[in-house]
Amino acid sequence: MKANIGLIGLAVMGQNLVLNMNDHGFKVAVYNRTTSVVDEFLAGPAQGTAVVGTHSLEQLVDSLESPRIVMLMVKAGEVVDQYIDKLVPLLSAGDIIVDGGNSLFTDTNRRTLTLKEKQILYVGAGVSGGEEGARNGPSIMPGGNKAAWPAVKPIFQAIAAQVDGEPCCQWVGDNGAGHYVKMVHNGIEYGDMQLICEAYQLLSEGLGLSADELHTIFAEWNRGVLSSYLIEITTNILAYKDEDGSPLVEKILDTAGQKGTGKWTGINALDLGIPLTLIGESVFARCLSALKDERIKAAQRLPKVIPAFNGDKQATIQAIHDALYAAKIISYAQGFRLMREASKEYGMSLNYGECALMWRGGCIIRSQFLNDIKHAYDANPELENLLLADFFTNAMQQADSGWRKAVILSVESGIPAPAFSSALAYYDGYRSARLPANLLQAQRDYFGAHTYERIDKPRGQFFHTDWTGHGGKTASTTYTV
Repeated sequence: MKANIGLIGLAVMGQNLVLNMNDHGFKVAVYNRTTSVVDEFLAGPAQGTAVVGTHSLEQLVDSLESPRIVMLMVKAGEVVDQYIDKLVPLLSAGDIIVDGGNSLFTDTNRRTLTLKEKQILYVGAGVSGGEEGARNGPSIMPGGNKAAWPAVKPIFQAIAAQVDGEPCCQWVGDNGAGHYVKMVHNGIEYGDMQLICEAYQLLSEGLGLSADELHTIFAEWNRGVLSSYLIEITTNILAYKDEDGSPLVEKILDTAGQKGTGKWTGINALDLGIPLTLIGESVFARCLSALKDERIKAAQRLPKVIPAFNGDKQATIQAIHDALYAAKIISYAQGFRLMREASKEYGMSLNYGECALMWRGGCIIRSQFLNDIKHAYDANPELENLLLADFFTNAMQQADSGWRKAVILSVESGIPAPAFSSALAYYDGYRSARLPANLLQAQRDYFGAHTYERIDKPRGQFFHTDWTGHGGKTASTTYTV
């Protein structure tokens, strides 16, 4: 009996996906560039399973039933293209290549179209959930050539997380849609993590609370509207003790790493002209954290003293809770607004409610919160912005006062809260019928004759003023990025 699917790349994610597939009755053939890893996997975690080990790509392909499905769990970029080039001569028309890594969606666009010309079906599938999700049920976001969906659907929906009887895996859209949605997912993940870190610093440094006290607070928060995987693991982290009995989290170096997906999200938002301020600040916060040596020097040259807190602690804890909740709403509102623009710009036809459903289980940003997003888009599939849905409008109004108090605390204490404050600025800007861009347009017209529109004339009519009296009447071409 031949294998149902082949998988290349036996790092942590690859191994756990294979074991997950095996648990659900699928026969999996595996290959790794370092072939000794295959043998170690079969003798270790895969011992006693039906997993088939292979030591060459030819052997892998020959072990598969038709249509052959080969899933790549390898480093994004050139490595994916290298494997595709090696696999194509071994495959037949109608066979399927799946990329389960964090590939840039434009690369998936290119690969889908190129392989279609060679009669090979290509799927770019975002997979979220880390090691735990891969083993027990991830969120899977497949896109690409839809002709491949009937063949991969039974496998992917079986191994995906299940919420209310629904698999956290649905077809996302053509070409790079799956990897695009995964990219935005990761951007929101950056935002969620940064917001939690800002709440942690305000509570610990601003209010002087211990790790044990923070553990209790986050455990309480995880039973309410903030209930989520990231709040859950933060609760556990805060309780974890080092060998000497002190909180381990306080001994971890404060320099954050990143793999680029948050940056990609920010770059794409700039390309599409969508304000993604919170996620952008989250990426920059990681960049700033990496400047550890410079920050140590600056702390000596530009010292600050965080004043002792003498206010109402319980009220302030609630204010920080409200700030975290409101800013989280902003993060998702910006992310879904970006997907809305991308769907229109790239012809993806994304279903935003289905995206929220796929993120309810298995993935890193899974939370109770996503049910509310799903309901908002079920009620209005053409919703322009989550902030305009009744549930979120009411939530923002209720959190407004506490949110502002938390940002004020950060400013007065000298504790950076870039995501909290940038989210608040976006919120205030989004609900402003008039912004100071009228002055900005006047400045652009003054120095560059870039023209402007008038509030007393129809939209689309552009005007230029000779502000100095000797600039002439010639205007520059008007364009919008």
